Amino acid sequence: MTSAASSPSPALRSLPEGRNFGLLTAAAIITSLGTNGALIAAAFAVLESGGDGGDVGLVAAARTAPLVLFLLIGGAVADRLPRHRVMVAANTLNCASQAVFAWLVLTGDAELWHMMVLTALCGTGQAFFGPAAEGMLMSSVSGEQAARAFAFFRMSMHGAAIGGAALGGAMIAAMDPGWVLAVDAAAFAVAGALRAFLDVSHIPARAPGGGLLADLRDGWQEVVGRPWLWAVVLQFSVVVAVVGAAEAVYGPLVARDELGGARPWGFALAAFGVGTLGGALLMMRWKPRRLLLAGTLCVFPLALPSAGLAIPLPVAGLCAVMFVTGVAIEVFGVSWMTALHQEIPEEKLSRVAAYDWFGSVAMVPLATAAAGPVETLVGRSEALWGCAALIVLVTAGVLFVPDVRNLTRRSLVKQVSVPERSRESADAEGAVGGLG
Repeated sequence: MTSAASSPSPALRSLPEGRNFGLLTAAAIITSLGTNGALIAAAFAVLESGGDGGDVGLVAAARTAPLVLFLLIGGAVADRLPRHRVMVAANTLNCASQAVFAWLVLTGDAELWHMMVLTALCGTGQAFFGPAAEGMLMSSVSGEQAARAFAFFRMSMHGAAIGGAALGGAMIAAMDPGWVLAVDAAAFAVAGALRAFLDVSHIPARAPGGGLLADLRDGWQEVVGRPWLWAVVLQFSVVVAVVGAAEAVYGPLVARDELGGARPWGFALAAFGVGTLGGALLMMRWKPRRLLLAGTLCVFPLALPSAGLAIPLPVAGLCAVMFVTGVAIEVFGVSWMTALHQEIPEEKLSRVAAYDWFGSVAMVPLATAAAGPVETLVGRSEALWGCAALIVLVTAGVLFVPDVRNLTRRSLVKQVSVPERSRESADAEGAVGGLG
């Protein structure tokens, strides 16, 4: 067997030595390992400081609120400034806030408002980092191997997320949660250092714009001018909110009341994680010709966990359903990223990514807050069946958009700039777009 150094994978052969893609993947794995453990550590830090479940919810909300508030601005900034600098600045903010959080927890001086403010700073950093990172990733791959590269990246991220959660849980069991937060701060420092070495010489210089608001309007026009793009963004604003309510609120309750406790729900979530790895591996080999048709059809299985909880299925059945869901969402995710890479002008990637992220997260707080009252009003099983029905309905509705059904993978990519390729595809195929 030849070594990776002597025979680079096909996913990397289309890149200039694969340098940027390798740096981005390595940095993402490092931060994912740290962050997924830190999320658990933050909750335990709140509880060990004398807080209750409501306080844990406040800290979680403090992270989400600035993410929603600043995402669109973050996307505009990332398309205006060099993306790697935005990423490094965001990593620096996250490193500093997590280091202070760790220090306060370790010294026993952490109060609830401290934790909320510091967690809000992390959310702010993520709002600027996310669109810049997505734009940078997509501008770092080219040619027909882009989909394989995206699948490999997502598989690496999911593996790191599973490992980070397991490592964080083990560390919390053995030591103070402050040490897990300190590890997360160090991870941001290392990842930021790696991202500082990204090569942006291949990215065309940005033309002078008319200001931040003009950039936001331009990004909005990119979205609303593509029916399949805004249709899928609207679809996922409902799907993500409904899935969030089902899995964050109803799932633990069903596990407690019907399945014997938290452990079965943990197994189900682990099965979902394994499914995402399997789905990413599948997409490293499979290249569906109709990108969005294949991806959208794979959104239907996201209704299965809600239906499984409504019945409820035994633990083995629920794990099987969650595994299938994990595979399906990766088929959609890779197809969606490939469509974006193929169709959206490079200089607008981050703004489109920001609008997509915003659509995906904006309704989650409302849905999770409404989950309890809805359960009281109609019953838990009925609420879960309603979640499943909503996912099926909005996904079926998206299939009525012609561009969703007809957007086709281009097997031969001309050696022209990304904006030129996008304009050509708009004229030739009548369908442009995609991020999600």
